[in-house]
Amino acid sequence: MPVLPRQKRYALRACAAGLTALSLTLATACGEPPGEEGQTDGGESAGLAEDPQFVWAVTGADRAIHEDVARLWNENNPDQQVEVFFLAPTADEQRQAMFQDLQNQAGEFDVLGLDVIWTGEFADYGYIEPLEDLRGEVEGVSLEGAIDSAQWQQELYALPYSSNGAFLYYRTDLIDEPPTTWEELYETGMEAAEEEGISAYVGQGDQYEGFVVNYLEMFWSADGELFDQAQEQSTFLEGDAATTALDFMTEAYESGFYADGFDSMVEDDARALFQAGEAVYMRNWPYAIPLLEGEEGEESAVAGNFAVAPLPTFTGEGTTSALGGLNNAVSSLSGNKELAREFVLWAATDPEAQGILAEHSLPPTMLSIYDEVDDPDFEMLGEILTEAHARPPVPGYNSLSLAIQDNLHPAFRGQEEAGPALDAVNKAADNALTQE
Repeated sequence: MPVLPRQKRYALRACAAGLTALSLTLATACGEPPGEEGQTDGGESAGLAEDPQFVWAVTGADRAIHEDVARLWNENNPDQQVEVFFLAPTADEQRQAMFQDLQNQAGEFDVLGLDVIWTGEFADYGYIEPLEDLRGEVEGVSLEGAIDSAQWQQELYALPYSSNGAFLYYRTDLIDEPPTTWEELYETGMEAAEEEGISAYVGQGDQYEGFVVNYLEMFWSADGELFDQAQEQSTFLEGDAATTALDFMTEAYESGFYADGFDSMVEDDARALFQAGEAVYMRNWPYAIPLLEGEEGEESAVAGNFAVAPLPTFTGEGTTSALGGLNNAVSSLSGNKELAREFVLWAATDPEAQGILAEHSLPPTMLSIYDEVDDPDFEMLGEILTEAHARPPVPGYNSLSLAIQDNLHPAFRGQEEAGPALDAVNKAADNALTQE
């Protein structure tokens, strides 16, 4: 399969640590209401500007990348310097630090680097400035799903910055062509697994945000939508997508299509089994590619015998992936809102700034960048991201996520009835449209 350039492989692995930490902590990340005291490590300043005019608060998980972006801005704007404040790498501490700054009226941060699912919550509390007047600057320039994640009730409150999406990994020594439907994936996976004495499929099946993402990708691939376009009511039970996705997962669990222990797997558990040659297929993020290739002393039983493809759908048409990433918003307490607005627009639409992300293998949101990178896997990721779905950035997303975990996780394992479990998620979706 195509190999990423050396500098990209290293950065991709570093990005993986932040992504995995984020997904593992997401269930608790949104658990503390704003204004509630909590412990954080305080974060630290990058020390890039002697006389900063504004401050960008962003995750420290991809520190080198954000520093390079900030340095580029400072080089181009010597009289309007930005300082980067690196928040803790875990999502709960990031969110808590920004909430504390806003709730306490400290106003230390001008630009807030928000996880894509936080838009509605921050907007509903009045913590971030509307940016609807900048929509025309990013439409047709940024990934559509990234724009969707940056708005609440059809009004833009942030601008896209970085993204991420999922691949289907498959064994090229066992599978001739990647499947385009979930049924085909099931059949070919079971056949190859039986012949080789290995598992058919690994992914993120533990009771955490990763399970929510895996379920929603199937739900969306059956043409389901969580909310109406205006984000005013749940449409979770409209049509049969919710049942189709849950039925598939239930059958996969009962039949042994999922590997033993799937219901307690997170990203690296799945990666380790696939890397050991113990699975035919894997759903995972791009970070796994260099590890599976056996780079930097990593032992890999599948090096040279795997490839990546888009996730299948139930119809065989298109693909879908949950969208990850960060958006930049302007704090309602910023003392320099106009300059902060200029920065978030620049970070979203400047080819050189977005190109820095691509150089480090952090997927950018600017569409044109994917046509310029000479790597087939990265180009494929760009195609996947154009069809990706944003998890709905509604104010009560955390409660909705927990409802999916608490109800659908036991249901797919046969411990709860499907009907009541789906009804509970539908009710949680309606409730998620407002703050608790």
